[in-house]
Amino acid sequence: MRIEDEILRIEGLRKYFPIRRGVFQRHVGDVKAVDGVNFNVYRGETLGLVGESGCGKTTIGRTIVRLYRPTDGHVFFDGEDLALLSKKELQTLRRKIQMIFQNPYASLSPRMNIKNIVGEPLEIHDAMRGKDLDDRIAELLDYVGISPSCMNRYPHEFSGGQRQRIGIARSLALNPELIICDEPISSLDVSIQAQVVNLLEELQDELGLTYIFIAHDLSMVRHISNRVAVMYLGKIVEIADKIVLYDNALHPYTQALLSAVPIPDPKIEKERSRVLIEGDLPNPANPPQGCNFNTRCPLAEDICFKKEPDFIEIETDHFSACHLVERDGEAIIL
Repeated sequence: MRIEDEILRIEGLRKYFPIRRGVFQRHVGDVKAVDGVNFNVYRGETLGLVGESGCGKTTIGRTIVRLYRPTDGHVFFDGEDLALLSKKELQTLRRKIQMIFQNPYASLSPRMNIKNIVGEPLEIHDAMRGKDLDDRIAELLDYVGISPSCMNRYPHEFSGGQRQRIGIARSLALNPELIICDEPISSLDVSIQAQVVNLLEELQDELGLTYIFIAHDLSMVRHISNRVAVMYLGKIVEIADKIVLYDNALHPYTQALLSAVPIPDPKIEKERSRVLIEGDLPNPANPPQGCNFNTRCPLAEDICFKKEPDFIEIETDHFSACHLVERDGEAIIL
């Protein structure tokens, strides 16, 4: 990918949530949900973002669309820093960035019918009214496989998969360029997951969309993504092309995640070795000194407890943050 194809660039992004205690709500610390993240997204690609629950994936997505204001850092979209824009300036730019939320049962208002839910972005941005608005809503519902005759029905009358399709239709209303998909399939049945992912791929091909796809399912991420970023305790620890990452993971944490993905071949599954991570995810309010992964890494050395590793390009377009990989320039096999 060339730099001129870049649609989004994240530099030193941090999002801390303050911890307050006592009668006077004194500030005693911070939960470091996102702690110095750097990555970019190219136009027309899908960047998969994976990691354990609580590592900060959703916080990154919400901070990019400015549902959360960044504590520090920059979010450049088409050259404009979203972190510095006023509310009025941001509203204009929000037409180009939309979000699909994780829970289709909570992200659609039960008091609004489907017509109002899908049409709300168009009304807020004064994009169209009257018959043009109705025609656009019908077109959007048809895009996602929902009959336009259903637009006067309410969310409780639809299944989980249908609700997520309605959420996707809402995200497409303003013809966005970038969509943050925040675990859009995690609460759906397996058969419905495939339908939603296929729909996202079809829409991307037809409309030229760019996705950041946040998920736990590494197999699904491999299927839909062009590149994959692995996150641990508020930091990106590895980014690479999906084929490179899955065949030659450099970071010990990435290797452990991939070893947990089942292989649909009983013979291979029986013979391969698993990489087990012991212990719990550290408290993001008090992360370990040095490398964030040092408390659970079976290969940790003295330097891992003293110095934070740099996030550097080990191979072409393959970035990792590990002292051992940085020193040897090759994957460390657990």
